[in-house]
Parts: sequence; C-alpha cells; structure tokens
Amino acid sequence: MKKALIVGGNSGIGLSICKNMLSRYDHLYIVGKEEVCVQALPDNFRREFEEKTSFYKVNFANDDLSVFDGITDIEALVITAGFGRVSLFEDLTEAEIKNLMNVNFNSIVRIIKKYYHRIKSDRPFYTAVMGSVAGHVSSPYFSVYGAAKAGLCRFIENINIELKAAGYQNRILDVSPGALKGTAFNGGENDLSLVDDLACRLIKKMYARETLYIPQYDEVYKHVIERYQTDPEGFGDDSYRYKKESGRISNKPQVVVGYLSGTFDLFHIGHLNLLRRAKEQCDHLIVGVHNSGAWKGKETFIPFEERCEIIKSIRFVDKVVESPDEDSDAWNIYHFDKLFVGSDYKGTERFKRYEEIFKDKVEIVYFPYTKGTSSTQLRDIIAEKKCK
Repeated sequence: MKKALIVGGNSGIGLSICKNMLSRYDHLYIVGKEEVCVQALPDNFRREFEEKTSFYKVNFANDDLSVFDGITDIEALVITAGFGRVSLFEDLTEAEIKNLMNVNFNSIVRIIKKYYHRIKSDRPFYTAVMGSVAGHVSSPYFSVYGAAKAGLCRFIENINIELKAAGYQNRILDVSPGALKGTAFNGGENDLSLVDDLACRLIKKMYARETLYIPQYDEVYKHVIERYQTDPEGFGDDSYRYKKESGRISNKPQVVVGYLSGTFDLFHIGHLNLLRRAKEQCDHLIVGVHNSGAWKGKETFIPFEERCEIIKSIRFVDKVVESPDEDSDAWNIYHFDKLFVGSDYKGTERFKRYEEIFKDKVEIVYFPYTKGTSSTQLRDIIAEKKCK
C-alpha cells in the first residue's frame, strides 16, 4: 500500500497537494494545526478524501513532534506548514519570534531528520518543502520569517549536496514562491482553485527529483534575484519602501496566547494534563500561580517559589507569572486570547461575570473534569495522617 505524508495539508496549498496526490497513493497522512473542513471541499473530492486520509492535529509552534514516530510507512513527504506577517521587527512579540522560528525552521528540520533514513536510501523517496523567495533575498518587514526561510533554504541546499556526494538519487525540493493567493498565509483566504496549478507543478518537479522550484521565476523572480545579487542594499531599500506602501502591514500578532491560573499545590497528573490540554489549544501558554491557597480558603503545603519552579520546568509552559486574584486583572496585563479552566467552574458567579467581561475579547475554554488524582484527595490523605 502506497502512503504519503503531507505536513500542513489541512488548508491552502497543502490541501491542494493532498487533492492532487490522492490518485497516486492508497492513503495520505495529513498533519496540521486545525482539522480539515471537509464540508468546504468540492463534492467530487470529498468522498475520496474521507476514505483515503487520516488527520493528526499538531501545533508546530510547540516542541512535541512525537506524532511522527507512529507514521513510518511512507514513500513521500511534503511539508507546507508555515506562517508570517508583514511587520517591523520591533512590533513582533517575543512569543511570535519563538513561534516563527519553530514553525518555519526548527520543526521542519526535525521532521526531515525523522525521515532522513528514508531520504538517504537507494529506495525512491520523494520530498518537497515550502521555502520562500524571502529566503533567497533580503526582506525587510519580514525579518524573522525571512531569516527562518533563509536558514531552511540553505539547509535543503546543503543536504542535497551531501546526498549527491554520497551517491544517492533522492533529493529534497525547495519550493520558494513569492506572494500566494488562495492560502491563509498572512490573513488571506483559502481557495483551492487558485493554488491547484502550483500544486500540480510542485508534485511534478518533486517526482523529477529537482532541487529548487521558484514559481514565476522567468516572468518575475529571475529579475528580482538578479537585482538583489547585484545590489543587496539597494534592493533592500526598495523592498522596504514597497512593503511600507503596500497596505499589507499587519499590527495583529499571529500567535494565540493562552492563560490559566491555579495554586498548583501538591502537583499531580491532573495538573499536568490540564497544562498539556491548554498548550494544545494555543501557541504561547502563560500560567499564573497563586501566592497562596487563601483565594480558595485552603492551606498550601508547597512554598510559592517552589511551585513556580515546578511549573517553569514543564515543557508545555512558556511563561510563569504570579497570578492576580482575578483572571480579568491578568488580561489587563497579558491580553491573552484564551482562558482555560476546569468545567467545575462553569456556571459559577465568578465565571458568569468573566463571560460578560470577556465577551468578544477572550474565548473561555472549559476542560471537562476527569477522574484521577486530585489535590483534594492528597490533602485528605495528609490530614488523615496528621490526625494519626
């Protein structure tokens, strides 16, 4: 059974690649940040898509890529995941900088590493990775995105040289387009009809084991790259002015910030699961730790500083802060997009008030209560032992 993996195949060019590869493979694994909206697919494509694909939800801004450990039986790998926004460096948040590097470079290199034993093989294996023209020329207003893509393009170039020197025929195709219509990149709209031609050409060049494909190269980008190579500083100045006047500059960070608060006393698996589930739904997770359990009318056993250190050491957490008494006060400081809390708080006076305060500003995510170890159980055990 022939199988392929499309990373970022849930929308835009990635979804169009899935559509055009279905006839070549018995099954496609699709990995992406959001599930495919099957109802939005063309009718003649939807049924085959549902029958021949498996979807795995992964946020590439995070470090956990373990899902790929279970996807081993593939003959082709296409990676289209990526994001960016046209903005000055000074306007990028720290969380956004971290995620730009993770999504556009770090995660991609790590995924390739997982399948490199298949690429460096005498057996045919086909690989294509979405780079960017911004990785081949200077691109002000795209500083971190361009740097990540430049690193990725050089990485692919170097790996192909190593493969050639070792006598292997497989190659990685660097697909480096300029602006793409029909994708959600930089706030655009998905429209498969606008990217189908590019998807078909990309697939054809991947099977021909080409190493670089710049769409519209002869018509547009040959001249662009030659201008850059002749006068890098002048090209950069022109690029700066063009983007500044283009109306494409975005002031909205492309990062979903999540927040949750708690005492986190007597840390246990329930706490860990809560943090894991919260991180799955955001790009940057801020955790507020309460100084004491007084807000719950409970005693704390572990000192505040130690509880903070425990939370800081957990890989799902990006930032640990001292929690204000009210999550609404925390929003005034951190301006998070999602507030995470256990479902046992739903319907309480406090969260009825929050739902009104956060209306149209913050999504409140209630996680269902799951049976298992709880802080209450641990406190009861400690209290029982004290009595004895």
